[in-house]
Amino acid sequence: MPDMLVNLLDLPELSPILNTLEPHEVVIRRAIAPDKRRITEWVLQNSSMNAASECEVCFSRIPISCFVATRGKTILGYACYNATAPDFFGPTRVLESEQGKGIGKALLIRSLIALREEGYIYAIIGGVGPAEFYTKCVGAALIPNSTPGLYKDFLGGK
Repeated sequence: MPDMLVNLLDLPELSPILNTLEPHEVVIRRAIAPDKRRITEWVLQNSSMNAASECEVCFSRIPISCFVATRGKTILGYACYNATAPDFFGPTRVLESEQGKGIGKALLIRSLIALREEGYIYAIIGGVGPAEFYTKCVGAALIPNSTPGLYKDFLGGK
């Protein structure tokens, strides 16, 4: 899967997207240390062992580089950045039953804003699956010859 490049100076505004989540009672927030086990176990169950490992690394960063979407105390999705490499977005996931509400877009943009706040001008979305989603949401462009990229030497598997 190829990587994509995003211009962090040209991100959409986050507040209108968050406003569309209010009727669904969805909150996007930065994870905190007491959330670690709960979130990483959710990621393991709903994504993969690899994604859970990347997510766990995010809890060693200050600030924690993981955002979570919740309804009450129920996790609906998550997004990480600076997990496997600096200035990389991902992994991320939203429950299939919650997709189409803007949760993934909100998690993406919130994470990219965090990267911009840390001083980055461009970000890499590593090993993308739904390239059209990233192009539509944030104008991401495929990086030529970026497969297998950063993940070429990892042990692989789900």
